[in-house]
Amino acid sequence: MFPIRDENPQVLTPYVTYGIVALNILVWLRVQGMGAAMPLAQSICTLGLVPGELLGSLPAGFAVPIGQGISCVVTDQPNAFSLVSHMFLHGSWLHLIGNLWFLWIFGDNVEDSMGHGRFAVFYVLCGLAAAAAQTLSNPLSGVPMVGASGAIGGVMGAYVVLYPWVNVHMLFWFGFYVTTFAIPALWMLGYWFLVQMLSGIGAGDGQGGGVAFWAHVGGFVGGAALIFLFRDPQLLAQHPHHGWHDRSSKSYRRLR
Repeated sequence: MFPIRDENPQVLTPYVTYGIVALNILVWLRVQGMGAAMPLAQSICTLGLVPGELLGSLPAGFAVPIGQGISCVVTDQPNAFSLVSHMFLHGSWLHLIGNLWFLWIFGDNVEDSMGHGRFAVFYVLCGLAAAAAQTLSNPLSGVPMVGASGAIGGVMGAYVVLYPWVNVHMLFWFGFYVTTFAIPALWMLGYWFLVQMLSGIGAGDGQGGGVAFWAHVGGFVGGAALIFLFRDPQLLAQHPHHGWHDRSSKSYRRLR
């Protein structure tokens, strides 16, 4: 299943959401060489977040293979900037497109709820919450963490608190069978969160198959908590579908 759109109208022009999308694409093109082996590896090794390096729990010189015969080497000078830079790096075209698609669907309405400046700060804080969760899940890890999904998880956590009953249209395929259907954001995003939790528990360190599951969990929980500090009641009052009371709305009754 994959979300293709929601039924939540924009109130503000989401300039920050557009800017974050553009910045991620620019970094992929200019810094990561569109996925070419050496620029990709260099960006991941130098700008990715390495828990064991950040905390000093791994010795300098410790090498971690990242594929194609390339290894990242832990240094004795932790890069604190990686706490932010890792949010704008990706490991592949599919990784980039998938993350930005989720941000495109859910980011505009969360930006609606707080305004542009607050949303920029909120997004970074959600990314930091994701980084903290992943780091604490395995403080001895030497594997670099990259990707916007932790911060975007925070956006989704905020979305489900703000707009739980808004319909999200899903694309479903099974072999040659393809269909679409709509479900409330509460069920779609709740299901996503549950999958991340169970996958993190199953993976132990939360990084099964190269996916930082605990970063997703930490970002989601961080966003769901921070939205109570960052939301602007006056802006939110302009939005037609905010709040849990919308459960009795026409859009929700249609699904029953």
